[in-house]
Amino acid sequence: MGGQQTGRGGSEVFQPLAADDPTTVAGYRLAARLGAGGMGKVYLSYTPGGRPVAIKLIRPEFGEDAEFRRRFAQEVRSAQRVQGLFTAPVIDADPEGAQPWLATAYVPGPSLADAVVAHGALPVETVLLLVAGIAEALHVIHGAGIVHRDLKPSNVLLAADGPRVIDFGIAYAADATSLTGSGVTIGTPSFMAPEQAAGRPVTPATDVFALGQVAAYAATGVPAFGEGTGHGVLYRIVHEEPDLGAVPERLTELVTRCLAKEPEDRPTLSEIIRLCQAANAATVLRRPEDWLPGAVSAEIAARAAAPAPPQTPPPPTVAPSAPSAPPVAYSPTAPAVPSAPSTPPPGYGPPPSTVSGVPVGPVAPSGPVAPAPAPAFAYAPTQGPGAPAYPQQPWPGPTGHQPPQPPRQEKKGGGRGLVIALAAVLAFAVAGGATAYVVLKDKDGPASSSAGGKSGGKGSANTGSSGGTGTGTGTGTGTGTGTGTGSSAPKPSTAPAPQAATYKDIDLTAGYHLTLGDENVRPQAGEDNNYELSYDTGGYLDAESSGGNLVLLDPGQEGSLEACRAETRFTQNIYVNKLSPGRQVCITTGTGHLGLLTVKAFSPEDSPSTYMTLDLTVWRNAAPSASSN
Repeated sequence: MGGQQTGRGGSEVFQPLAADDPTTVAGYRLAARLGAGGMGKVYLSYTPGGRPVAIKLIRPEFGEDAEFRRRFAQEVRSAQRVQGLFTAPVIDADPEGAQPWLATAYVPGPSLADAVVAHGALPVETVLLLVAGIAEALHVIHGAGIVHRDLKPSNVLLAADGPRVIDFGIAYAADATSLTGSGVTIGTPSFMAPEQAAGRPVTPATDVFALGQVAAYAATGVPAFGEGTGHGVLYRIVHEEPDLGAVPERLTELVTRCLAKEPEDRPTLSEIIRLCQAANAATVLRRPEDWLPGAVSAEIAARAAAPAPPQTPPPPTVAPSAPSAPPVAYSPTAPAVPSAPSTPPPGYGPPPSTVSGVPVGPVAPSGPVAPAPAPAFAYAPTQGPGAPAYPQQPWPGPTGHQPPQPPRQEKKGGGRGLVIALAAVLAFAVAGGATAYVVLKDKDGPASSSAGGKSGGKGSANTGSSGGTGTGTGTGTGTGTGTGTGSSAPKPSTAPAPQAATYKDIDLTAGYHLTLGDENVRPQAGEDNNYELSYDTGGYLDAESSGGNLVLLDPGQEGSLEACRAETRFTQNIYVNKLSPGRQVCITTGTGHLGLLTVKAFSPEDSPSTYMTLDLTVWRNAAPSASSN
């Protein structure tokens, strides 16, 4: 899913905002208009760090359709998992807002449609590179459970390092509305598949047909089934053969196979890439600086160097008399709590006059308020009044803010009762703690004191191990104190380093699991029974065992025992579409074992089973929790 359409020519890259255009969308200050289509308008904005993003604001008519909103929310969740090299990632979205919207990374390049209109058909070498890149993008999109449904030249952007596929999944949400039969066109007839034209179910093969049409258009400059009225084009797509007379010979087999009428007769994405490589042995994006014709590359350079448009006027600093609630950014994280009202930084953040529809005034909270936890993963740039000039929590971005809470009203006479109750509790706690200390001291001396500190919680254990004498807190009895036994620095561990056991070329099939404690680790049937590592048929690796977790290491990060012990970016599952050959995953089991999984390959599309090939290194009883006992 994505959403950016750009004009042709350097001077038309950024269009000024019109009188009926908004100046902000959920905290994003809009700088210019990039284009418009059947689904809505696309605007340019920026993140706090200055990265440009494209904001697609869905037409209000669609927002009034409950089924569209449901499907749109579903597709947004799926699209946020798509992280391919040849897709424009979805950064943020709000399917529930008054007017739904989504934000994607901005690509400073023309669409394939604009490039062909402005500069003519593309060379064969460029088309092969283009098709291979789109096929790789579709592989990632389909892996997230999405069928594009509207792959066409205007939804393929040309960047300096390869194509970018956008707007995946939006057509599915639009199909749910009644607007498609009342003058609103979703999808382009010239690039539909026969099953779409006939109203039959779509599959990933539907996108393969569209890819063949895109390839023919890029190579010839005209659609494979001609132009004209929508009904006429759709009739030819269903009943007639395409006109491929102008398609270069090296592309004929590729295009012909993709345009097969029956979905099962079309090639898989892996076969398409192999056909591209067979047609040109150099069909790999190794030299991105010259994959496009010079005129198109020059246009991309001009767009990248185009000066940023002037910012929209800052929002008012005085609360309006009838405030309206701005849309809330789509974010699963908890909002932070503002401190004191302040003006948000230029080009970012919602108007300071209101927060969630509540006017901001000089009212201050009656007591200290603990901030909400920093976001775990969602990028949610909605920023309310009182936010600092720069994000204070770690990237990926600031979150929205809760409205200031009104002062609490204390009941008359309640303070005296509260003080008395607190005094009684404190006296009881002191008496109980003193009694426990005397009993333990008289019974066992210093050894019992250490035991009492341990049962009291982590306080005495921690102070003891840090080389000092501290007080531990007893469980249930209040503030019992005990002297830690370790008054000096802890002795270095003399335990030998755990031995690594390595298992090569494991083919882990979806629906199977691995048990790291087995002497001979091999896949076993089952994916849902408190297993240590399973490949769920839903398309993700799962750590189910009690106390087990996974950590996906960063690209280029070298996996090791030390790295897996130190990492704390825990998760319970990792979707396979986030993995690629060479990526590594640390595994901690509830039984105390550590493992390092290295992805080697995935099953080909024509394989009757779905599996991944991996290497596994296991350090038994080496997990931090196990080694500290």
